[in-house]
Amino acid sequence: MRSMWILAAVLVCCFAQINYRRPTKVTTRCCTSVSQSIIKLPIIGYTIQNALPPCINATIFQVKTKKGVRKVCTDPNADWVPNKLKGLKEIP
Repeated sequence: MRSMWILAAVLVCCFAQINYRRPTKVTTRCCTSVSQSIIKLPIIGYTIQNALPPCINATIFQVKTKKGVRKVCTDPNADWVPNKLKGLKEIP
């Protein structure tokens, strides 16, 4: 009787493995690299991104371009970033 329970448990585990599906592709939308360059385009707002691999610490500025709004990943430790943050709205 005990061996039947063990056999049943093994079969359940086997079938559970067959039906389990893993995601084939996981995408992230975050900064994986940053720029040190000063932004000269009009800045609309910003977001602070914390490091959680593959993402890195970044200040993400939203800038206005001729084609619309674009996000620019910048180094939060760059000398010019604190001055640009003054008076800007943080966008969640």
